[in-house]
Amino acid sequence: MKKNGLALGGGAVLGAAHVGALLAVEELGVPVHCLSGTSIGAFIAALYAFGKSPEEIEAVALEMDWLDLSGLSLSQYGLLSNRKFGKMVTDLLGKKNIEDALVPLAIVATDISTGGKVVFTAGDVACAVMASSCIPGVFRPVECDGRLLVDGVLVENVPVSSLRSIGAERVICVDLLGRHVFRSPQNIIAVLLNAFYSAIASATSVQLDDADLCVTPDLSAFNLIDTTRIPDIISAGYRAAILQLQEWKGLKKAVLGG
Repeated sequence: MKKNGLALGGGAVLGAAHVGALLAVEELGVPVHCLSGTSIGAFIAALYAFGKSPEEIEAVALEMDWLDLSGLSLSQYGLLSNRKFGKMVTDLLGKKNIEDALVPLAIVATDISTGGKVVFTAGDVACAVMASSCIPGVFRPVECDGRLLVDGVLVENVPVSSLRSIGAERVICVDLLGRHVFRSPQNIIAVLLNAFYSAIASATSVQLDDADLCVTPDLSAFNLIDTTRIPDIISAGYRAAILQLQEWKGLKKAVLGG
């Protein structure tokens, strides 16, 4: 059997759609042999890789609040610190290393000093998730393994190649921004996020060329920071994934003559 990999991309609060995708994956019995994640996708991928069920992750997502993931930080580098995000990972999983995961896991961050891609396949999982989700200009960069790291979406928003590098032979990915329409921002954080993610969205398509299936939920009804719509975002992710996965499984079965 070929190894299936699941790559989860970035998109702030839209990342709740990943939970819906996981619910669909489990409902259809699609085996996942390895995982990769960038930004909020790194958070969801880490929970799943360490054995949290989609239902458990859904419960976490429904309780999450933007302010729970950040704290005011007086720094020349950013407005906020996302240390609380790292604490949440540790509270949920315990103090774990990525290599302790039940399935192979890759987490993508960016070295802001060099602009290079950093792919974590070992080391402290909380530190890696913090680094991967550290939006530059919003959050203070994360110091990890002697490097100054920020959000992985700058180098690989949907981490397909990083998933291939840890053994995935078939890649399913979830692109949160592929069909997203950005709306008028209501505050400074929304301005920064819209600017950041609109630039990233246009560069993502090249990263998807090597994926076998790309799930692209339509999340245009939602914005990047409104956590009141989390249940609806999860549902949108589920609907898109269940339809695309069913079609994909049917095509594979036809090719194999099943």
